[in-house]
Amino acid sequence: MTSSNNRAALDMIRRSAHVLDGRSGDFAALVDAIGDARLVLIGEASHGTHEFYRTRAHITRQLIEEKGFSAVIVEADWPDAYRVNRYVRGCPGDSDADTALGGFKRFPQWMWRNTDVVDFVDWLRRRNRGLAGGQRECGFYGMDLYSLYGSIAAVLEYLDRVEPEAARRARFRYGCFEQFEEDPQAYGYAAGFNIGKTCHEEVVAQLAELQRRATDLSERDGLVAEDEYFFAEQNARLVKNAEEYYRQMFAGRADTWNLRDTHMADTIDAMMRHLDRTRGERTRAVVWAHNSHLGDARHTQPGDGGEINVGQLCRERWGSDAFNVGFTTHTGTVAAASDWGGPVQNKTVKPSMPDSYERLLHDVGIEQFLLLFGRNPDVANALAPQRLERAIGVIYRPETERMSHYFNASLPKQFDAVIHIDTTTAVRPLEQSAPFAHTEAEAYPTGA
Repeated sequence: MTSSNNRAALDMIRRSAHVLDGRSGDFAALVDAIGDARLVLIGEASHGTHEFYRTRAHITRQLIEEKGFSAVIVEADWPDAYRVNRYVRGCPGDSDADTALGGFKRFPQWMWRNTDVVDFVDWLRRRNRGLAGGQRECGFYGMDLYSLYGSIAAVLEYLDRVEPEAARRARFRYGCFEQFEEDPQAYGYAAGFNIGKTCHEEVVAQLAELQRRATDLSERDGLVAEDEYFFAEQNARLVKNAEEYYRQMFAGRADTWNLRDTHMADTIDAMMRHLDRTRGERTRAVVWAHNSHLGDARHTQPGDGGEINVGQLCRERWGSDAFNVGFTTHTGTVAAASDWGGPVQNKTVKPSMPDSYERLLHDVGIEQFLLLFGRNPDVANALAPQRLERAIGVIYRPETERMSHYFNASLPKQFDAVIHIDTTTAVRPLEQSAPFAHTEAEAYPTGA
């Protein structure tokens, strides 16, 4: 985009931006634009930025209190998040938020075990406990599929309680995975290269048996039994999909990406149906995940290569009932690792690259602001031509930033709204360690 076009776009953005200055009415325009949408997808441009977590929680609290939202569905493993769900709904068990988040043991722990999540979880528990009779609690649920062995354990624990003979059959089927010593990637390697027998038939059979028994198992003790059955069925479905995910992980990134995002979108749909049916009301939910999952993939470079994502699927399935919000930042710090499984570090985020959306929004000269594309078609049209867009996941490699963290996309076509926070800081993990220290970024990139 030429400099004159940039100047025109900057002028339009300045006129349309809702400045966020910490006042109580900061997000009134956003909540108004959301209207009656049943799904509000709120992203993040990294998995380790305090301001993204804090702002997302603030918007979510407002939607729960003012709009009656009753579910928060997050990019986290189903059994670990369900433990948090039990805590926020006051079920027996964990005594504090730190303990309730104790299921998040695998890399990247800090994504959910951080002080911002503790604050939100504690608020949600207090809010639920203070409800008057007849008011609807808000739950906390996961939608990811990495917890192969955790979900196997959850299915077995459920069946041990309700039907020991069925538990025996499930143990026999899931015993197929025992030789891999709870290493799903080892299973994926062996299955993907035909080194050993796959467990596909076993996990499909186990899910089918649970589903055949749905009526009997879910109606034994009213709502509690229905919720517990749904929890177990979702775990069995997760085991089936995770088995396929790890089996396909050596076949190409788009294959596993699409399987994972389809699983997450299907989990959202199943969660909404379950809550509609069991609570007898029209469920409204907030979804938390990375921008790359929630920004409509049809308007991105990865989407051109065949990737789909949660944002695309929700728009296709839910239409105007889905509203999605993205985040951007120019510079600051982020909690991230250098390699998968590595220690979390407080890393410096390089200033955004020229010709990126992040640099354009930085040049607006406002520290924090909101853009509503649906209400500002001139801005949306001006920003529609694709630019570079940055994505930092749990790994940040500044030395290869252009290749590792930027892709081409159309921001106003991906999202209904975007929140820009120019300078951001790292989340604070609950587990502090020596590697969580300030690290300077390496040499800045010289080209796009």
